Amino acid sequence: MNWTAFSFVVIHLARQIRANEITFSGVNSTLPMLSCLLAKRVYDFSFTYINVAGGVEPQPVHIPLSSSDPAIVHGSPAIFANQDFYDLCARGGLDLVFLGCAQIDAEGRTNVSAIGSWENPKVRLPGGGGAAVMLPTAKRVVTWRTDHSPRALVDKLDFVTASGNMTALVTPLAVFEREPAAGSRFRLTRYNPATTPEAIAQKTGFGFDATAAQAADAATTAELEVLAELDAGGRFSLAVN
Repeated sequence: MNWTAFSFVVIHLARQIRANEITFSGVNSTLPMLSCLLAKRVYDFSFTYINVAGGVEPQPVHIPLSSSDPAIVHGSPAIFANQDFYDLCARGGLDLVFLGCAQIDAEGRTNVSAIGSWENPKVRLPGGGGAAVMLPTAKRVVTWRTDHSPRALVDKLDFVTASGNMTALVTPLAVFEREPAAGSRFRLTRYNPATTPEAIAQKTGFGFDATAAQAADAATTAELEVLAELDAGGRFSLAVN
Protein backbone atom coordinates (compact mmCIF):
# COMPACT_ATOMS: atom_id res chain seq x y z
CA MET A 1 0.00 0.00 0.00
CA ASN A 2 2.44 2.63 -1.27
CA TRP A 3 -0.18 4.88 -2.87
CA THR A 4 -0.81 8.54 -2.16
CA ALA A 5 -3.82 10.28 -3.72
CA PHE A 6 -1.47 12.05 -6.14
CA SER A 7 0.50 8.99 -7.19
CA PHE A 8 -2.68 6.92 -7.60
CA VAL A 9 -4.18 9.42 -10.07
CA VAL A 10 -1.03 10.14 -12.09
CA ILE A 11 0.19 6.56 -12.37
CA HIS A 12 -3.23 5.13 -13.21
CA LEU A 13 -3.65 7.75 -15.92
CA ALA A 14 -0.24 6.70 -17.26
CA ARG A 15 -1.30 3.05 -17.18
CA GLN A 16 -4.12 3.90 -19.62
CA ILE A 17 -1.55 4.62 -22.36
CA ARG A 18 -0.89 1.84 -24.86
CA ALA A 19 1.95 1.04 -27.25
CA ASN A 20 2.13 2.92 -30.56
CA GLU A 21 -0.74 5.25 -29.72
CA ILE A 22 -0.99 8.94 -30.51
CA THR A 23 -1.88 10.49 -27.17
CA PHE A 24 -3.10 14.04 -26.45
CA SER A 25 -3.53 16.07 -23.25
CA GLY A 26 -5.86 19.06 -23.15
CA VAL A 27 -6.08 22.51 -21.53
CA ASN A 28 -4.84 22.77 -17.93
CA SER A 29 -4.22 19.03 -17.83
CA THR A 30 -1.09 18.97 -15.70
CA LEU A 31 -1.71 15.54 -14.20
CA PRO A 32 -2.09 13.81 -17.60
CA MET A 33 0.96 15.72 -18.80
CA LEU A 34 2.89 14.25 -15.86
CA SER A 35 1.43 10.85 -16.75
CA CYS A 36 2.60 11.06 -20.36
CA LEU A 37 6.09 12.20 -19.37
CA LEU A 38 6.26 9.43 -16.76
CA ALA A 39 5.17 6.81 -19.29
CA LYS A 40 7.87 7.99 -21.70
CA ARG A 41 10.54 7.38 -19.08
CA VAL A 42 9.24 4.24 -17.36
CA TYR A 43 7.35 1.99 -19.76
CA ASP A 44 9.07 -0.16 -22.35
CA PHE A 45 6.96 0.82 -25.36
CA SER A 46 6.74 3.73 -27.77
CA PHE A 47 3.90 6.20 -28.21
CA THR A 48 3.56 9.72 -29.60
CA TYR A 49 2.63 12.51 -27.21
CA ILE A 50 0.99 15.78 -28.37
CA ASN A 51 -0.16 18.48 -25.95
CA VAL A 52 -2.71 21.28 -26.24
CA ALA A 53 -0.02 23.89 -26.92
CA GLY A 54 0.87 21.89 -30.04
CA GLY A 55 4.05 20.38 -28.68
CA VAL A 56 4.95 17.06 -30.27
CA GLU A 57 7.10 14.85 -28.04
CA PRO A 58 7.93 17.80 -25.73
CA GLN A 59 10.79 17.58 -23.25
CA PRO A 60 10.08 20.40 -20.78
CA VAL A 61 12.93 21.45 -18.54
CA HIS A 62 10.37 22.07 -15.81
CA ILE A 63 6.70 21.16 -15.42
CA PRO A 64 4.63 24.28 -16.10
CA LEU A 65 1.64 25.32 -14.03
CA SER A 66 -0.24 26.49 -17.12
CA SER A 67 -0.84 25.07 -20.57
CA SER A 68 0.07 28.49 -21.96
CA ASP A 69 3.61 28.34 -20.53
CA PRO A 70 6.22 28.08 -23.33
CA ALA A 71 7.91 25.31 -21.32
CA ILE A 72 5.16 22.94 -22.43
CA VAL A 73 6.59 22.79 -25.96
CA HIS A 74 10.30 22.81 -25.07
CA GLY A 75 12.27 20.30 -27.11
CA SER A 76 9.45 19.61 -29.57
CA PRO A 77 10.67 18.78 -33.10
CA ALA A 78 7.34 20.08 -34.46
CA ILE A 79 4.45 22.29 -33.35
CA PHE A 80 0.78 21.58 -34.17
CA ALA A 81 -1.69 24.45 -34.56
CA ASN A 82 -5.00 24.01 -32.71
CA GLN A 83 -6.96 23.40 -35.88
CA ASP A 84 -4.50 20.68 -36.87
CA PHE A 85 -4.95 18.50 -33.79
CA TYR A 86 -8.74 19.02 -33.84
CA ASP A 87 -8.71 17.97 -37.49
CA LEU A 88 -6.48 14.99 -36.68
CA CYS A 89 -8.92 13.90 -33.97
CA ALA A 90 -11.99 14.36 -36.19
CA ARG A 91 -10.33 12.13 -38.81
CA GLY A 92 -9.79 9.37 -36.25
CA GLY A 93 -6.08 10.06 -35.81
CA LEU A 94 -5.97 10.45 -32.02
CA ASP A 95 -5.97 7.17 -30.12
CA LEU A 96 -6.13 8.51 -26.56
CA VAL A 97 -7.21 11.96 -25.38
CA PHE A 98 -7.06 13.20 -21.79
CA LEU A 99 -9.85 15.75 -21.14
CA GLY A 100 -10.91 17.21 -17.79
CA CYS A 101 -14.42 17.66 -16.42
CA ALA A 102 -16.37 19.33 -13.62
CA GLN A 103 -19.10 16.69 -13.56
CA ILE A 104 -19.31 13.22 -15.08
CA ASP A 105 -22.11 10.65 -15.11
CA ALA A 106 -22.15 6.86 -15.31
CA GLU A 107 -22.30 6.91 -19.14
CA GLY A 108 -19.17 9.04 -19.44
CA ARG A 109 -20.94 12.28 -20.39
CA THR A 110 -19.25 15.41 -19.08
CA ASN A 111 -20.18 18.90 -17.93
CA VAL A 112 -17.74 21.80 -18.12
CA SER A 113 -20.40 24.44 -18.84
CA ALA A 114 -22.49 25.28 -15.76
CA ILE A 115 -23.38 24.08 -12.26
CA GLY A 116 -27.07 24.61 -11.60
CA SER A 117 -29.56 25.66 -14.25
CA TRP A 118 -28.26 27.07 -17.52
CA GLU A 119 -30.47 30.15 -17.17
CA ASN A 120 -29.42 30.90 -13.57
CA PRO A 121 -26.31 28.87 -12.75
CA LYS A 122 -24.62 28.68 -9.37
CA VAL A 123 -21.29 28.60 -11.21
CA ARG A 124 -20.61 29.43 -14.85
CA LEU A 125 -17.78 27.18 -16.02
CA PRO A 126 -15.25 27.88 -18.82
CA GLY A 127 -17.08 25.82 -21.45
CA GLY A 128 -16.30 22.82 -23.56
CA GLY A 129 -13.35 23.99 -25.60
CA GLY A 130 -12.59 21.02 -27.81
CA ALA A 131 -14.57 18.50 -25.75
CA ALA A 132 -17.60 18.44 -28.03
CA VAL A 133 -15.31 17.62 -30.99
CA MET A 134 -12.81 15.33 -29.30
CA LEU A 135 -14.96 13.24 -26.98
CA PRO A 136 -17.03 11.70 -29.81
CA THR A 137 -14.18 11.41 -32.34
CA ALA A 138 -11.11 10.29 -30.35
CA LYS A 139 -10.84 6.52 -30.18
CA ARG A 140 -10.61 6.67 -26.37
CA VAL A 141 -11.02 9.52 -23.90
CA VAL A 142 -9.87 9.37 -20.28
CA THR A 143 -10.73 11.87 -17.56
CA TRP A 144 -9.83 12.37 -13.92
CA ARG A 145 -10.87 14.13 -10.74
CA THR A 146 -8.53 15.19 -7.94
CA ASP A 147 -11.37 14.59 -5.50
CA HIS A 148 -13.97 11.82 -5.32
CA SER A 149 -17.40 13.10 -4.36
CA PRO A 150 -21.06 12.84 -5.43
CA ARG A 151 -20.89 16.52 -6.46
CA ALA A 152 -18.57 15.60 -9.35
CA LEU A 153 -19.51 11.95 -9.99
CA VAL A 154 -23.23 12.50 -10.50
CA ASP A 155 -26.33 10.55 -11.41
CA LYS A 156 -27.53 13.41 -13.65
CA LEU A 157 -25.45 16.21 -15.13
CA ASP A 158 -26.56 19.82 -14.69
CA PHE A 159 -25.60 20.34 -18.34
CA VAL A 160 -24.34 17.92 -20.98
CA THR A 161 -21.31 19.54 -22.61
CA ALA A 162 -20.05 16.46 -24.44
CA SER A 163 -20.53 12.73 -24.79
CA GLY A 164 -18.92 9.94 -26.76
CA ASN A 165 -15.90 7.69 -26.35
CA MET A 166 -15.13 8.18 -22.67
CA THR A 167 -13.50 4.93 -21.55
CA ALA A 168 -11.99 5.62 -18.11
CA LEU A 169 -12.30 7.86 -15.06
CA VAL A 170 -9.51 8.01 -12.48
CA THR A 171 -9.84 9.49 -8.97
CA PRO A 172 -7.65 9.16 -5.85
CA LEU A 173 -9.86 6.23 -4.81
CA ALA A 174 -10.80 4.41 -7.97
CA VAL A 175 -10.44 3.53 -11.62
CA PHE A 176 -13.74 3.22 -13.49
CA GLU A 177 -13.87 1.90 -17.06
CA ARG A 178 -16.58 1.57 -19.70
CA GLU A 179 -16.91 0.47 -23.31
CA PRO A 180 -17.13 3.36 -25.82
CA ALA A 181 -20.70 2.56 -26.82
CA ALA A 182 -23.96 4.42 -26.24
CA GLY A 183 -25.62 3.31 -23.01
CA SER A 184 -22.51 1.62 -21.62
CA ARG A 185 -21.93 2.47 -17.94
CA PHE A 186 -18.81 2.79 -15.84
CA ARG A 187 -17.79 -0.24 -13.83
CA LEU A 188 -15.26 -0.21 -11.00
CA THR A 189 -12.13 -2.06 -12.14
CA ARG A 190 -9.42 -0.99 -9.68
CA TYR A 191 -9.54 0.70 -6.29
CA ASN A 192 -7.04 2.18 -3.88
CA PRO A 193 -6.22 -0.52 -1.31
CA ALA A 194 -6.74 2.08 1.42
CA THR A 195 -10.50 1.97 0.73
CA THR A 196 -13.20 -0.52 -0.29
CA PRO A 197 -15.79 -0.71 -3.09
CA GLU A 198 -18.51 -0.17 -0.49
CA ALA A 199 -16.89 3.05 0.76
CA ILE A 200 -16.41 4.22 -2.84
CA ALA A 201 -20.11 3.65 -3.55
CA GLN A 202 -21.02 5.93 -0.66
CA LYS A 203 -18.94 8.74 -2.21
CA THR A 204 -20.20 8.26 -5.78
CA GLY A 205 -23.38 9.85 -7.12
CA PHE A 206 -24.04 7.15 -9.72
CA GLY A 207 -24.46 3.43 -9.29
CA PHE A 208 -21.83 1.07 -10.69
CA ASP A 209 -20.96 -2.59 -11.06
CA ALA A 210 -18.10 -3.65 -8.75
CA THR A 211 -18.27 -7.41 -9.19
CA ALA A 212 -14.91 -7.60 -11.02
CA ALA A 213 -13.16 -4.85 -9.05
CA GLN A 214 -9.70 -5.58 -7.66
CA ALA A 215 -7.36 -3.71 -5.36
CA ALA A 216 -4.81 -1.83 -7.45
CA ASP A 217 -1.36 -3.33 -7.85
CA ALA A 218 1.33 -1.42 -6.00
CA ALA A 219 3.17 1.33 -7.82
CA THR A 220 6.54 0.19 -9.08
CA THR A 221 9.78 1.64 -7.82
CA ALA A 222 10.46 3.14 -11.24
CA GLU A 223 7.03 4.79 -11.38
CA LEU A 224 7.47 6.37 -7.95
CA GLU A 225 11.05 7.49 -8.58
CA VAL A 226 10.23 9.18 -11.89
CA LEU A 227 7.10 10.80 -10.46
CA ALA A 228 9.16 12.21 -7.59
CA GLU A 229 11.64 13.64 -10.10
CA LEU A 230 8.88 15.20 -12.22
CA ASP A 231 7.28 16.80 -9.15
CA ALA A 232 10.51 17.53 -7.32
CA GLY A 233 9.10 20.57 -5.49
CA GLY A 234 5.87 18.83 -4.54
CA ARG A 235 3.75 21.57 -6.14
CA PHE A 236 1.35 19.27 -7.92
CA SER A 237 0.88 16.64 -5.23
CA LEU A 238 -0.69 19.31 -3.01
CA ALA A 239 -3.56 19.68 -5.50
CA VAL A 240 -4.78 16.09 -5.05
CA ASN A 241 -6.65 15.01 -1.95
